[in-house]
Amino acid sequence: MGVVTKLRRTQTERSAETRGALLDAAIDCILDLGWARTTTTEIAARAGVSRGAQLHHFPSKAELVTEAVEHLFARRIAESRVAFARLPDGADRAAAMIDVLWEMFTGPTFYVALELTVAARTDPALRARVSRVHARFIDDVRRTFREMFPPPAEAVPFRDVVPLFVLSLLEGMALGKIVDPDDAHRTRMLAALKALAPVMEGRPPKETS
Repeated sequence: MGVVTKLRRTQTERSAETRGALLDAAIDCILDLGWARTTTTEIAARAGVSRGAQLHHFPSKAELVTEAVEHLFARRIAESRVAFARLPDGADRAAAMIDVLWEMFTGPTFYVALELTVAARTDPALRARVSRVHARFIDDVRRTFREMFPPPAEAVPFRDVVPLFVLSLLEGMALGKIVDPDDAHRTRMLAALKALAPVMEGRPPKETS
């Protein structure tokens, strides 16, 4: 009989798998229960890991959940860069960027981040962590914007605030969607934003009806 060799995972691989399971479970808990009702015990149970393993990787609820949000933001940014790289020549890159960001603002990434932002208003320790995650996300969006739309030869007024303008508008629209499910006016707002988007590339805005 031949000797059957069983491949065993390294400690590093097991540790990474445990962390990943905890991060995914934290996102699920926040979506299902909200910040206040989410506990590290529930997160560990959903991740299928022991309480001790959870404490080893993430000593506090705030650390676990904020890292989960940052992990989710990083994943979405990476996915958006892949999507942008696959755009065919001549594609409307500005409109594509708006579509990708809007999808992010209408999915779990935004709603989990919103839960933490609201909770952070009265929790200074959580606010410090959420502020760092938010700053990194803004930096990633700005970097992606610069990569997609190199500066034009001539200066364009307000171009430096375009990424923040777009993010702020989409964030407001996403907040409204929570209490107003009618997407008709949001569809028109997205169309208007795309009509203005050529400014990102130093061109005049499109005309729209």
